[in-house]
Amino acid sequence: MTPAPRLACSGATTLEFALGLLIFLTFALGIVDFSRMLFTWNAASEVTRYGARYAAVCDDTFRADEVLAQMQELLPQVQTIAVDWSPAECTAATCEGVTVGITDLNYQWISPIAGAVAPLIAMPQFSTYLPREVMRLDPNSAAICP
Repeated sequence: MTPAPRLACSGATTLEFALGLLIFLTFALGIVDFSRMLFTWNAASEVTRYGARYAAVCDDTFRADEVLAQMQELLPQVQTIAVDWSPAECTAATCEGVTVGITDLNYQWISPIAGAVAPLIAMPQFSTYLPREVMRLDPNSAAICP
């Protein structure tokens, strides 16, 4: 009997390896993408809290663009926020609190399979309310204000 040629076996092994590697990389990228999404979710929650803190302590001019700039230093993906001081039409001396929220944040997949099926995932709206603090009226405070 003649032994079977080894070339046919090595081609089958290569094909099996390629298919197995494709499945492994799909799962690995899926795990990495899911971890990135959880990180973005947590970062958005913390950035919202930070923006509310900045607005409650420092923003005596009531400018949402300054709050957005502070938030973008920590999470550049944030593009749209809502800042509401309460009560409406208050001044630095009469405000009771501030609500800051991220209104439009989308998550971009990096995995090629998930990115083809769902290129952008809309994340929920994040919102935080904080009561008014000194709003730069405390001369002894070395707060987070620039």
